[in-house]
Amino acid sequence: MNLEYIHRLFLYEGWANTEITKALSHLQNPPARSIRLLAHILSAERLWLERLREEKQTHPVWPEFSLKECENEIGALGKLWKDYLGSVSDDDLSRSVAYKNSKGEDWSSRTQDIVMHVILHSAYHRGQIASDMRAAGLAPAYTDFIHAVRQGIVE
Repeated sequence: MNLEYIHRLFLYEGWANTEITKALSHLQNPPARSIRLLAHILSAERLWLERLREEKQTHPVWPEFSLKECENEIGALGKLWKDYLGSVSDDDLSRSVAYKNSKGEDWSSRTQDIVMHVILHSAYHRGQIASDMRAAGLAPAYTDFIHAVRQGIVE
C-alpha cells in the first residue's frame, strides 16, 4: 500500500458517505438507525485520524448527529484526511502509533493498518445502512468501490 492508493481510498470514502447522506436526506422519515450508523462511521473516522495525529478525541464513538451534522462532518473529514495524508510519506505508513481504545486499553498499530481499518469499518457500516433501507422498502445508495471507479470519482 502506498500514499497514492490511500488517497484514492479516501476519495472513495468521502464520496460513499456523501451518497449515503444524499439517499437519507431524500426521505421524509429516514431510518433512525441508519443516521446513527452514519454518525458512528464519521466519528470513528475522525477518532482514528486524531489517534494518528496524537490529538484528543473530539466526538464520542457513537455521537447523536443529525443528518445535517453528518453532512458537515463529511466535508470537514475530507479536508482533514487530505491534509494529514499530504503531511506523511510512504515510509510513515509503517510507523507504529500508540493509542487507547474506547475501553481504555493500550494498543499500538501501524499507520497503514489503521487507514485500512477506517476504510473497511466504514464499508461494513454502510452495508448495515443499506440493509436497514432495504428492510424499510427503500432504495439504498450504490456505494461500491468499483462503481466509484467506473464513474470516475476515484481515478
